[in-house]
Order: sequence, then structure tokens, then C-alpha cells
Amino acid sequence: MNINIYKTKEELSDKLSKYIINNHLNNSIALSGGSTPLLLFKNLNKKLAKHKELNTKFYWVDERCVSPDSNDSNYKMVKENLLTNDIFKSENIFRIKGENDPQKEVISYNNKLMNSLPLKDNIPVFDLIILGLGDDGHTASLFPHEFLKFRDINEVLIATHPTSGQKRISLSEKIINNAKEVIFHVTGSGKKYVVEEIINQKGSYKSYPGSYINPKSSNLSWYLDFDAAEMLTK
Repeated sequence: MNINIYKTKEELSDKLSKYIINNHLNNSIALSGGSTPLLLFKNLNKKLAKHKELNTKFYWVDERCVSPDSNDSNYKMVKENLLTNDIFKSENIFRIKGENDPQKEVISYNNKLMNSLPLKDNIPVFDLIILGLGDDGHTASLFPHEFLKFRDINEVLIATHPTSGQKRISLSEKIINNAKEVIFHVTGSGKKYVVEEIINQKGSYKSYPGSYINPKSSNLSWYLDFDAAEMLTK
């Protein structure tokens, strides 16, 4: 496990964007939503502005079952903050269509992964998956209240948010752990306790879905700002 701690979320986003450009520029990358990666997407957009057409393939770790123009759409956030120029080929943007019937879309998206990515043990292999982490220990849309029933699923799945009941489409734990590299990108003091419990395997860590992210490649990194890493630095 590789742990990287930076003073601010701005410095973190700068360093992580440089790492992605230096190591994964023309690879397959699965992106997460939420507020944390916004600075990362803007950093990547700025740094890549002068590049010519790239072969990067973008996928989504999860998506809310909403239209692509909804403010809740993970795709919309990426589109408006990263995919604002013509350097990425449209055929390499593999969004989850949250506006579709969830049952049909999980089949469709799983087929996209199977047909556009290499397979290992008949599970798609991403070059890089970037994950967030909730203060309840969830990652992707793998929430504590239903995580155990998903542990044996090899494919894309339908998840349910524990409070809103909103349906989401998400990569499974097995797909995530089949990636060549996985990075947790976590900021904010609200995450400091769960981060420390997961990394040090203590307290309630076994109840956190994030604890079960352990890629077969053993290539797992944490990118943290000081607020999220506070309990690790004491």
C-alpha cells in the first residue's frame, strides 16, 4: 500500500493529476463522482489543454439513475470539468446511462466493459480505477447496508442509497479488485476516522466496504489531504 499525504486538497489534486498524466494518459480509467474529484478534473483539464488527440478511455465507477443533464449526474460533472475540449475521442467515453431502466443498463454497461477492456478470469481489467470514500466507509456505490450480498458478483450491479433510496449503477468489488491499479482519492476531516480504521485495520473496519478494496495486482494507493489523514499523522 502506497500512502501519499498533502497539506491541502489543491496540492493533492495537482500531484495526482501529474501522476495520472505521467502514467495513465492513454489507458483505461474509471472515474468517480461526488465533490472530491472536482479539483482533480479541473487540474487534468488545464494540464491537458495543449495536448493533441489522446486515446484515453474513460469509464465511470458508478452513476446515479438520473439523466445526463441532471446536477446529480457523475457524467455531467466530468463532462463540464474534464471533457471540455476535443482531445478525447467520443468513442472512448463510456458513460453509464443513468436515464435508462436500471435493469437494462447494468446489462448494457457490463457488455461495454466486456467488449472494450481486456479480461482476466472473465472479469474486465481497468488500467486505473480512482475511488472516493464516504464517511460511512462506502466506496463506488457499495454501501454498508447491502454490501455483503454483492460480494460474489462479478458484474456491474444496481445499488440503493441507504437514506434517499435512489438507485445507482456501480462497478462491483470484484471488478474493482481486478484493476491493474486502484487509487483512493480522499479529502476532508469528515473522513479521517474511517480512513485511519481502514488503513490500520482497526475498530469497525470490517463493516466498511472500502476495507475490501485489495486489488489482485497489490497496486493500491491512497492520496489524502492533511485533514483526511489527520488520525494517521498523530
